[in-house]
Amino acid sequence: MSDDPTDTPSTPGGPRPEPLRFFGTTWVDHDGGYGPRRAGLAVGALAAAVAGAFLLRFAYEGLAIARVGGLANGLVVAMFAVCTAIAFQRTWAGFTRRPADPAREEALRSLKAIGFVGTLVAYGLRCLVEAPGERLLRGEYETARARYEKRRGTRAGNPAARARTKRRRP
Repeated sequence: MSDDPTDTPSTPGGPRPEPLRFFGTTWVDHDGGYGPRRAGLAVGALAAAVAGAFLLRFAYEGLAIARVGGLANGLVVAMFAVCTAIAFQRTWAGFTRRPADPAREEALRSLKAIGFVGTLVAYGLRCLVEAPGERLLRGEYETARARYEKRRGTRAGNPAARARTKRRRP
């Protein structure tokens, strides 16, 4: 195995963990710079959210300078607030469970892009707790490993030989 922390660990014949963006498979054993990487991504995502908020503030000031009116200003603020809240909620929920309808998530992609500040805040806050998506993937990986171990444990010996011994006993 190479020294690259994003390499998939070699498991002889078992299920392999799914890599996470920015973490690879280091989330499995929390090795390969997992902690510093998580801290760095949390700080980076929250800093990008603050920068995005300043960008939106400058855009709002541009609308004020252009004197487009109170209704337009209110609609823009409401749109960004709603999109940010929805993007935060969808992003946060996406770290703990798979979407029930992937087509709907794809349709909400543009809404998440408008509410990018909410997405960045959700990512940054999740990095403070764990790697984003780690809980979901860990649950799936442990379930797959348990199924694999159960199958491996029940397949001992030659099935044809077991069938013959059962026939002789009656």
